[in-house]
Amino acid sequence: MRSSQGTNKELSAALLLGWQDGQVDVPYWLLQYYSRLRLQEAEVMLILHVMAFKQKEQKDFPTLEEIQSRMSLLPEKVIAALQKLLKEGLLQIDEEMDPASGVHSEKYNWTPLLERLAECRLEDLQEEKAARRIRPGAAPGAGSRDVFTIFEKEFGRPLTPMELESIAGWLDKDGHPEELILAGLKEAVFAGKVHFRYIDRILLEWQRNRITSVEQAKEHSQKFRSR
Repeated sequence: MRSSQGTNKELSAALLLGWQDGQVDVPYWLLQYYSRLRLQEAEVMLILHVMAFKQKEQKDFPTLEEIQSRMSLLPEKVIAALQKLLKEGLLQIDEEMDPASGVHSEKYNWTPLLERLAECRLEDLQEEKAARRIRPGAAPGAGSRDVFTIFEKEFGRPLTPMELESIAGWLDKDGHPEELILAGLKEAVFAGKVHFRYIDRILLEWQRNRITSVEQAKEHSQKFRSR
């Protein structure tokens, strides 16, 4: 009995290890925005299979037969899905030549898809940015001092999508008040390190020390400088 239990545990451990080794990196924005790109689930599944062939089997250009073998669709449906992705420019086929052998090869490229997904995310961030500028009950023009605008003014340029994402994360995911984020920006300016990594470190330090107000942040910074 003990031997059987031990064997089952070993088998479970081996299966778990195999499952962990077999994971495929899936772009989260693909799951979030594929419907906005008017993609059907079958087309998304085809994209994921192409990614899996590349990541786990080092196959840059799996054949139609190989892709069809992994899907439950009829062959003509798989072909139609692939043709749609290529026609809409979400997938493309790149040609390469080995300079040593002169052999030509092809590979799938999903960078255009990632670019379209990034555009979708940027649209959402810009909408969030605009919504925060228009606060209920705010006086006309009062929203012009929102956190995004202040950052852009301090940096002297429009923020990148990743920078907009960082600010949105501080506000929505981490729950930092706008006033505290702006205090972090001010602290970075004072230190001469006006970049997002440094501001993120400041906010993380304040969070660890349970600092929730601008007054507490000022007091903490003064103590730190006087060391």
